[in-house]
Amino acid sequence: MSSDTVFGRIIRKEIPATIVHEDEHCLVIQDINPQAPVHLLVIPKEPIPRISEAQPEHQALLGHLLLTAKQVAQAHNLTQGYRLVINDGPQGGQTVYHLHIHVLGGREMGWPPG
Repeated sequence: MSSDTVFGRIIRKEIPATIVHEDEHCLVIQDINPQAPVHLLVIPKEPIPRISEAQPEHQALLGHLLLTAKQVAQAHNLTQGYRLVINDGPQGGQTVYHLHIHVLGGREMGWPPG
């Protein structure tokens, strides 16, 4: 069950994390294995295992997550741009099955990713 992932435990404050934002819908933490100078994770409090499992009733939550990603990017002075990443499933590189958005910035990003 997704709520039993490391992110579920962080949301319930069972595991410490560096929280940079929290509201009623989501939590934003610093990634413990950063891939860029700024690497944040936007995690919904409602456990959705994968973006491919999101349903129409999640539309407002998904929009909130994206706007929160924009807000925390601005708060971290990512004025030259940033990258948002959602991994889905094993071939997409997903390792924690609780939907989350990576906010990466503070350096130029290469293309193609991965």
